[in-house]
Amino acid sequence: MARRREAEKRQILPDPKFNDLLVARFINNLLKQGKKSIAEGIFYGALDSVGEKTKEDPIKVFKKAVENVSPHLEVKSRRVGGATYQVPVEVKDSRRVALSIRWMIQNAKGRSGRSMAEKLTGEIVDAYNNAGGAIKKKEDVHRMAEANKAFAHYRW
Repeated sequence: MARRREAEKRQILPDPKFNDLLVARFINNLLKQGKKSIAEGIFYGALDSVGEKTKEDPIKVFKKAVENVSPHLEVKSRRVGGATYQVPVEVKDSRRVALSIRWMIQNAKGRSGRSMAEKLTGEIVDAYNNAGGAIKKKEDVHRMAEANKAFAHYRW
């Protein structure tokens, strides 16, 4: 528990191409060493190929993919009388989106492919179709929460 005040949430500006906050958050998580223009190029390239592959609006496909990956339950460690229990808790909306973005980028980096844009395209399309590494991660987290349902009364 924080002993001081809670940190202020920074307001981020929507991305210039689609004027969307979710896209801006994804690009900000994608960038390395502050090179935002490269991250934007990777993401917009990936969205173009998503549009070609699915023959649908790439932004709708991307949003559906993020929604499919976002977890509803997770486990948090809670120490009670010398024992540590994995207590299932619901995930807040902001954390839900942050986790899904992080998992999609992580699994895209781990894929085999030539460019990051290609890997990201594959991960977005897989997440849209409820397949791929990010969906597997979500299912693992849900399985852990389900297995530890007996400790739900330790919630705080």
